[in-house]
Amino acid sequence: MTRMVLLIALTTPLFGWANSQLWEEGYPTPINGLSNPYNLDDAELEEHVRQGRLHGLNYPVEVTGILLPYEPMRRALSAEGPSKIKKWLQRQMQKYTSWNDFDDMTAWLGLHSYPEEEGEGAYFVPFKDHEAPSTRMGISFLERHDSQGFTISCAACHSANLFGRKVMGMTNRFPRANEFFVIGKKGFRRVLPSMFKFGTGATRREKKMYKESRKNIKYVEARNPVALGLDTSLAHTALSLSQREKDEYASKKGWLLDVPEDEAEVFKRGREERLRHFVADSKPQPWWIVKYKNKWLADGSVVAGNPILTNLLWNEIGRGTDLKELETWIETNEDTVIKELTTAVFNAPAPKMTDFFDESHFDIARAQRGQRLFENRCSRCHGEYEKAWDLPEAWQLSKSEQLLTTEVRYPEQTPIKNVGTDPQRWQGMTSLEQLNDLALSKKYGIKVKAQNGYVPPPLVGIWARWPYLHNNSIPNLCALFTPPSERPETYYSGEALNPQHDFDSQCNGYPLGELTPETWKTAEHLYDSRKPGQGNGGHYGRIFLDNEGNEILSAQEKMDLIHFLQTL
Repeated sequence: MTRMVLLIALTTPLFGWANSQLWEEGYPTPINGLSNPYNLDDAELEEHVRQGRLHGLNYPVEVTGILLPYEPMRRALSAEGPSKIKKWLQRQMQKYTSWNDFDDMTAWLGLHSYPEEEGEGAYFVPFKDHEAPSTRMGISFLERHDSQGFTISCAACHSANLFGRKVMGMTNRFPRANEFFVIGKKGFRRVLPSMFKFGTGATRREKKMYKESRKNIKYVEARNPVALGLDTSLAHTALSLSQREKDEYASKKGWLLDVPEDEAEVFKRGREERLRHFVADSKPQPWWIVKYKNKWLADGSVVAGNPILTNLLWNEIGRGTDLKELETWIETNEDTVIKELTTAVFNAPAPKMTDFFDESHFDIARAQRGQRLFENRCSRCHGEYEKAWDLPEAWQLSKSEQLLTTEVRYPEQTPIKNVGTDPQRWQGMTSLEQLNDLALSKKYGIKVKAQNGYVPPPLVGIWARWPYLHNNSIPNLCALFTPPSERPETYYSGEALNPQHDFDSQCNGYPLGELTPETWKTAEHLYDSRKPGQGNGGHYGRIFLDNEGNEILSAQEKMDLIHFLQTL
């Protein structure tokens, strides 16, 4: 089978981007980050960012393995028409969901509506046809067999609503992409192509699209995250790879020969894989910190290869895509689509707190006290941040201008530290090292090396990145600066809609206790740090305690430190 040919560890000469020093293991990151990785002139850079963000919104991989016919699905979700089979089809969907129409489905996915205008800077959301789409950010439409299909794009996990402003490249706090695949696999199993055609009014070509996707879903295995807001994409990739290996082995043994694809055997699990049961969930990372790193993911385990190309490859493994077809697509698009999307990610700016809170919130003298504490306690791991208030001519600047960061000096070699935080995320990466054996990984210089700890991330835009740690276990910065034994074991989460009610501007993050909005208090929005993989320990000893275990910082000093972090 063509899908398995590329899983063999071939000795393939590196070419294309893999020859570029830029993506080689250990290639240092420049001061202030790599915001223009291809050294484009200003006009080219602006156009690449625009096109790259459009690719992030509108999934560009035309050969993707899972593509659903749009009009039949829209009709099925709305149960349009009097046919009993239409009603039956909707009931099948509602066994797993509460969707009543297509927009219900996309809202459940956690997708956000487009802004009314394209915006600029951190809030730049380009419109494909210069007019805001009526669908949500993250829903993509592709043509196949002269029919329109839909899928989800990068924006499903990497766009957010921040107090009414849409931010591309920001972590979606409540993505459900993984759960969507879990539900989708159940749906494909129950609904045969003939049922789909008659139940939705699909055309012959739309039925063909559905049938192809139904065939590819057997190479997909997804897991639901353990908590809303976390992501199981890495498990999804490893488990889907195990399905491909199972199919190849079974075919050689004759187990699946002449077995109709409609039968349940094609949906059985592949080889045993640790991530099927082991919790290694983490939240999607923001785009704007990528430029400062030369090891990627929360644990820095991707040590070589273009991280955007890597993401697309893993994404397509998790969509059952034919890897030979994907290889051809990459060869055709590496100097256009992938280059544009890479530029857009590396060039992404972070939203500033001053965009939402008046200057009166900030006390520069207090922030400067926090700056000195940061330089003494935190900068060795998290980098150094030059502020405009330290410039000789600072007295001539407005308060907003003084609050700006003028330079970021993050380590040239991305550090990995084990500060006692929940280890299951980095431990789970051993399951992804098998991806080094893919011919495509070898061809494009992609290398995974499991680490012992996590990347202490650059703190640009840290104010907007609550909840904290890789697993969302810390609701706000006050909790992070509290001894682990005193941190809240549980908290409720919610969307950042109102800066006065949905955000604690002093502690920076989710409001706790009696300040928690009542509408958040549901089982789905409850985070429990006592569960496996969701621990909230670590990041305290040797940072906030001296060798005798005594607190180094007073309560006021900790608040000054938070105040400084809010200016980054």
